[in-house]
Amino acid sequence: MTNDLPRGWEWAKLGDLGVEIRGQLTPEPGTTYDLYSVPTFPTGRPERIDGAQVKSGKRGVQADDVLICKINPRINRVWVVGEAAGHAQIASTEYLVLRPHEPRMSSFIRQYLSSPKFRDWIKLSVEGATGSHTRAKSGPILQQPIPVAPQAEQERIVAAIEEHFSRLDAAEGALNAARRRLDALQRSAAAELFDRPEWTWTTLGEIAELKGGITKDSKREGDPDFIEFPYLRVANVQRGFLDLSEVTAIRADPHKATKLVLQTGDILFNEGGDRDKLGRGWVWEGQIENCIHQNHVFRARLTNGGFDPYFISMHANTWGQRWFEAHGKQTTNLASLSLTTLKSFPVPAPPLSEQQALVAELQAIMRNEDRLQSDLDRAERRSITLRRSILSRAFSGRLVPQDPSDEPASVLLERIAASRAAKPRRQAVGA
Repeated sequence: MTNDLPRGWEWAKLGDLGVEIRGQLTPEPGTTYDLYSVPTFPTGRPERIDGAQVKSGKRGVQADDVLICKINPRINRVWVVGEAAGHAQIASTEYLVLRPHEPRMSSFIRQYLSSPKFRDWIKLSVEGATGSHTRAKSGPILQQPIPVAPQAEQERIVAAIEEHFSRLDAAEGALNAARRRLDALQRSAAAELFDRPEWTWTTLGEIAELKGGITKDSKREGDPDFIEFPYLRVANVQRGFLDLSEVTAIRADPHKATKLVLQTGDILFNEGGDRDKLGRGWVWEGQIENCIHQNHVFRARLTNGGFDPYFISMHANTWGQRWFEAHGKQTTNLASLSLTTLKSFPVPAPPLSEQQALVAELQAIMRNEDRLQSDLDRAERRSITLRRSILSRAFSGRLVPQDPSDEPASVLLERIAASRAAKPRRQAVGA
């Protein structure tokens, strides 16, 4: 533990500042609860729910309790429980519940636990199987030292953080609104370009040969006659571009695979996944030699020289998105397109010269939108950096001025130590 703290500050272990609430309760049907769950964290508010809908094994919580998420992917997301609004309050057992001995410290503790220093530490402390459900343990978290400012300075720090973050929230709200407007502009521009009453229409099956991709056969990949081919997965086929940063390989029967080798000008369509991914895709430009595609990616090879593949793909990614969503098959968790449905996809048939002019116009629009998107991305990254900087400055004593007349943190910690001596280290629900 380093001692480089401002005058009047002290280090203290998190577990010395409050008691961990560990007991569990079983929600009662007919009783309304405000549930602090891991999935609802991003909403910024608990979920109001009847006890009959709540799974058992929740912790009872109260105003000013600090909730620290212990599980990835939202590890170290921190809440402070608000005042009860006439309902019992409960939290997921995936939260460590800390009830500070001094309730006025709750917001200060919360902000420190959101700071870069603590977040970096807790990300390295997770245990368990590799993947998204690794967890941090309560014991090491409670042993972590945190800097404690004088109580009056804590309140000034929290007020300053909230003021700065309020401005950043407003700026990020404006960024999100700009993203929505940009998306609406894209849709509007595409709708106008592809909605021409004077055009005649055909179907994709009339102008192209459609084919599904190869199905992975793990049992036969060791066949000595099989050959390795690079192949495209759904993740590679995005809306309006191909992400070739990570292209995997598959061992396949060369007689089958060579029939699936992509050719320049082939149009790719995703077969399934989330409903908004149906039919998305782009044009293959021969970037990888002997590349094939998996069974969840369809390819259309134009047989009619009167069509531009980029025109078809842009039409599918814009006007066609709603068509695919309306005509895709929905199962419990996934949506999918059949080859038969894709063949029936309506395609406008203006003269080739008009198609190529529209492609050039859309590409110009897309370049401008890409520049705008890049500007928005930079602004978002700057906002994240500013938040980290504000928290770093706050807990090194550089965000607000120190006041020599403030009661030092050592006195506050003495009072907390006296309070701890009068209470058990761990409390059950309702204690």
